[in-house]
Amino acid sequence: MTGLGQGKFGTLALPSAAGYTLNYMVQYGSPPLDLTFAALSDATRRGIIDQLGRGDASITSLADKFHMTLTGMKKHVEVLERAGLVVTQKVGRVRTCKLGKRGLEAEAEWIEAHRKLFEARFEALDEIISEMKQEGSDD
Repeated sequence: MTGLGQGKFGTLALPSAAGYTLNYMVQYGSPPLDLTFAALSDATRRGIIDQLGRGDASITSLADKFHMTLTGMKKHVEVLERAGLVVTQKVGRVRTCKLGKRGLEAEAEWIEAHRKLFEARFEALDEIISEMKQEGSDD
């Protein structure tokens, strides 16, 4: 096997006869950024965060608001809990949800760093296009 690249996510390798094979991420955990972005990738979960930003709510009231079953809402809340975005407390038969104390600072920093990267690349591309247009007009 000839290794084509070694990186954080595994090795791309070319076996002798069978074609290309990817050695996928081995035992890759779920760091907080992954859990947060996965949790926020769903419109319902973003809606739950918005709703809890207005005040605490029971799972029953959230299920009613989003026209879902209790089981469906519990699953959404569990995803948000794993990401640390929501905490729940059960008193008697009522499970109340509220926003977690963990903010989104790390996620905001990641987004901002990548926004700057994209911005710099687009500016460089704009410069190249401008130069090409200028060279084209000189002819």
